[in-house]
Amino acid sequence: MSTVRAAVGNSGDLLQQRVDALGELLGLSRSRVDADMLADAGTLLDRVAERRRLSLGHTVVALAGATGSGKSSLFNALTGLELAEVGVRRPTTASPLAYVWDAHGAEPLLDRLGIPHDSRFARRSLLDGVHTRLGMDSAGNDAMKGLVLLDLPDHDSAAFGHRHQVDRLLQLVDVVVWVVDPEKYADAVLHERYLRPMAGHADVTLVVLNQVDRLPAHAAEQVLDDLRGLLDEDGIAVGEHGEAGAVVLAASAVTGAGVAEVRAAIGQLVAEHGAANRRLAADVDRTAAELRPVYVGDRAEGLTEAACEVFADRLADAVGAAAVGQAAEQEWHTAAARACGVPWTRLLTRRRGSAAPGQGRCDEPLLAARPVVAQAVRDVADAAADGLPEPWARAVHEAALRGARDLPEALDEAAARAEEAELELPRWWSTAAAAQRALLALAVVGVLGVVAGALWGWVPLWVAEMVLGVGVLGGPVLAWLCRVGGRGAARRFGRGTEARLREAAAECGQALVLESMSAELLRYREVRERYGVVAGR
Repeated sequence: MSTVRAAVGNSGDLLQQRVDALGELLGLSRSRVDADMLADAGTLLDRVAERRRLSLGHTVVALAGATGSGKSSLFNALTGLELAEVGVRRPTTASPLAYVWDAHGAEPLLDRLGIPHDSRFARRSLLDGVHTRLGMDSAGNDAMKGLVLLDLPDHDSAAFGHRHQVDRLLQLVDVVVWVVDPEKYADAVLHERYLRPMAGHADVTLVVLNQVDRLPAHAAEQVLDDLRGLLDEDGIAVGEHGEAGAVVLAASAVTGAGVAEVRAAIGQLVAEHGAANRRLAADVDRTAAELRPVYVGDRAEGLTEAACEVFADRLADAVGAAAVGQAAEQEWHTAAARACGVPWTRLLTRRRGSAAPGQGRCDEPLLAARPVVAQAVRDVADAAADGLPEPWARAVHEAALRGARDLPEALDEAAARAEEAELELPRWWSTAAAAQRALLALAVVGVLGVVAGALWGWVPLWVAEMVLGVGVLGGPVLAWLCRVGGRGAARRFGRGTEARLREAAAECGQALVLESMSAELLRYREVRERYGVVAGR
């Protein structure tokens, strides 16, 4: 018995972990998931807390069945008292009856079940004048101690109030004993409305084929086999040969045949003191299965590195990063020509205005292309939400759209800063400019020498002409050399400008869009982990 109690304790601890995880799951989901989808889970939390607060030393077992199944007769046979009314008038059981073995501490539990005070009976009370030994084991000990046995109204009653009571109590009891008869054991209402939806509760389910006295011996086994087959179709595991699952028994409340076996099966569940936790765990299993579409999607990858790179490239295209880089490269060439070109050429261009590298590339401010930005945001949101359950995919899209409201303006500012950025002037430009001035001076000296040599012969004419040629031709040659030698630097400057703009655009997208989506994806990972605990994984 100590091993059984340890197992029950461990299952109770595991159930508490799952219930705690369910509470955290709902807390993380309320602003993301429709309240109607979480309503049943919230109700389950209340039900679990209420049941575990009440006496776990009692096990609530309900006899449920259709009109004429004989469940009231079986109730009387199990209690040993004629408590439940039996007759041909239908429906017979108008309100639930409760019979308690050891009533100490059971009152709050009966209040929770809503059993009227005049429908409560206890084994050790003045009401139990017969004091039958039907609940006693061979050692004289009460094997049913802690049992609360209920006789429910007929689930197929024409009175709506009766059916409502049945449905309400089936949500609250620990164990259900379905009493069926040879005529209606295959009733579609029983299987479709009750047995099939509660297929996961097989460990706390008994199915008793009552009134077998009405069948020949060989026919009873055939009906039992057919009943097991129907339960299998319902998805209910049948416990045979010591395996876990629903217990299927045959009995006759009239002759007493099989009643002892039914009592023994109930007594075993009561003695284990674990039926309540097992019932609640099955309820959590069913809730987890119902919530699975909300928290488990198809192979969701989230924000992949490839998707983020594509998004950054699209934003760079929106601000024209490549065109800005090319314009910066051309501007570098123009500035180099002005700085290192032939002086008289520089004088002519200076009249049209001058610019330093990185400035004056565009008369109008560069604005990001709004449609391109909007499409980039939609695409990255689609990529991040791909495979997520619908509520979380919607949350990711909403986060992306919230961040995208300020994204175009942020990109405009980033582009403006990139255009205004200056690059330090290369030192060799000043050297080349000095050389150009020297060559200009040499050309002037050459001109004077030619004039002086031609008029007065002061300077050999060929020397003056050579100086003039060096001064005149040296300037263009030096300008050409600077232009050829500066191509690599111009290309690097253009690429650097483009890279800075791309980086600025990527930072804007990261701060406004990607981080918002990442926060939603992180929350989804948290709830997915919590859901895994709820589902028992």
